[in-house]
Parts: sequence; structure tokens; C-alpha cells
Amino acid sequence: MNDEDSKKTQKLATLPPSEPPSSRRSSVDEFQDEESSTRNTDAAIPILAPVAESTRAVVTVVTGPGAGRVFSVSGEAVIGRGKEAHVRIDDGGASRAHARIYASGGSYVVEDLGSTNGTFVDGRRIERAELKSGDRIHLGPHIVLSFAILDAQAERITQQLYESSVRDPLTRAFNRRYLVERLASEVAYARRHKTALGLILMDLDLFKRVNDTHGHLAGDELLREVSATVQRMIRAEDVFARFGGEEFVLLVRGIEHVNVGRFAERVRSAVERLEVRAGAAGAVIKATISAGYASITELPSDDREQSLPERMLRLADERLYLAKSAGRNRVRGAS
Repeated sequence: MNDEDSKKTQKLATLPPSEPPSSRRSSVDEFQDEESSTRNTDAAIPILAPVAESTRAVVTVVTGPGAGRVFSVSGEAVIGRGKEAHVRIDDGGASRAHARIYASGGSYVVEDLGSTNGTFVDGRRIERAELKSGDRIHLGPHIVLSFAILDAQAERITQQLYESSVRDPLTRAFNRRYLVERLASEVAYARRHKTALGLILMDLDLFKRVNDTHGHLAGDELLREVSATVQRMIRAEDVFARFGGEEFVLLVRGIEHVNVGRFAERVRSAVERLEVRAGAAGAVIKATISAGYASITELPSDDREQSLPERMLRLADERLYLAKSAGRNRVRGAS
């Protein structure tokens, strides 16, 4: 084991016996505090009526899961927590098909679809109401959406602002704040619908040595290439995020535990084959990763839903530590 790993081991050895190795990392709540959102999702755009062909309706999530996310409305959009919803809001206060927004005679209308907790426009409960730019739509007790009519260029800018708020600027993976929000949402969905959910926590081996030997620009290039490699391998429904430094997290939906491990092994193998040329001399840099993985099915069914995201991270982190201790460049799951 090299100096870098020895220092980690020495640090872990100072923890009280009751604390697992993963207690070196902060809690999920601390992650949320570290990266407070700076997004401004309050649309204050004058009404444009009637709706011209060069404009379109846009719905922005102001509060609730996925705050800041932007959805375009083309003709009609159903809002709810069901898989069939165009604007999916994974919150227990939203019905599967809660409401819909549709174009009607040059304007847009919101209609409640018999939801349990009701649909409100600017504080008034409605069955059907015409929308104007700047209206706030409340779905149940927690979800607030902002409705706006934008031209194509303004819509692109809005989408780009959202993307920049949830992406790591170096690797283009999702950032830690987005991961924390999405993990909580995915855990709630998996528990509610009794579906599979896996989490893979991976770390580049001996990354400090790359920076020390080839420079930080080479290290940045390696991080970008590893991120790009993983993102080419995942599905649209998977979530790949930079957890911090050289650590990444991969959320995989609908895959049983044994197949989560197989997927992690394919990712490890792909990174091992990667060759990155960096620096003026074009030095070839090779990298490996160690990974630990966990599934929601491993956690007790009576656990509080709020604690499950942190429990999954902690379990994957413990297994990542085992992979590192066993020699690196390997994957560890349930023993």
C-alpha cells in the first residue's frame, strides 16, 4: 500500500470502534448545506398573448424534488409522479396524473385531473384555469411550479442555466447537490413502487500520484476522460455524478443487486483500458478505479425513508474502502 493509502488507513484507525470507516464523510444533510442553491427560478416575464408560433410554454420547478428543472410544454403536458407523466414530480403529495397543461385557442390552460390534494393557481384552487406568464402552480402541499411563455432563445438560456446549476463544470457529470436531491427522490420512488435501485461509489486509484507526476492539468484531463467513458456506458435513466475530488457515484434503476455488481465491474474494466495523452510531451496516462456498491434491497424495510440515502452511501463507502484495502482496481459488494 502506498503513502497515499497509508495516510487514509491511519486516519480511519483513529475513529472510535463504533464508527464504520465511512464515518469520515459528512452526512447527506451536510452535503446540502455545503452547496446552497443560487438558482433564481422566479419567472417575471410579461404576458405574451396570443401565443405566437415563435414562443412556447415553459414550466420550471420552483420547490420540491428537482427544483430548478425546466420543462417545455408542446401541445399538452401531464404533470404528476406516474411514469406516464411528461413533467414527473416524485413527491408523495402529487397524484400519479395530477394536472395537465394544454394549448387552447392561442393561450394555455391548466386543468386538475382529479388529484387528491388539488391544483392551485396563485393560491386559488381550480378545476380549470387559463394561465398567464408568471403564474405559480401549486400541486398539493409541497410542489410549486412557475409558468412562463418564452421565445426559443430565452428557453434555451433557461435550460442552459439549469444545466450549469446541476453539472460539474470540469467533468460534465452531475454535481453533488443534484446527486443528493436525486438520490432522496429515487429512494422514495423505489420504496413506494418496490423497484430495484443500486448505488456504485467509485474512486480513482492513486490520483494524487498523477497530479504530482504529470501536473494538475493532466489530472483534470484524466477526470474528464474517465467521466466521458462512464457516461457513454450508462442508460438515460441512470445518474452519474461527481461526488468530490476523484470520487464519483452512479445510481442505477431497475437492476437487481447481482447485476449492479456486474455493471460496476464493466465500468472498472473500461476505465482500466483507458489511455489518456496529456501534457506537452503527450505522456500516456493510465488509470484504474476501485468501487463499492449497495442496493436498496439490502437495507431493512422498516428504516425511515429519510435515512435510507445516507445508509446506501455509507454501505457503498465501506465496500469501497475494502476494495482499496485489498489492493485497488477491484469492485466490492455484499460479502
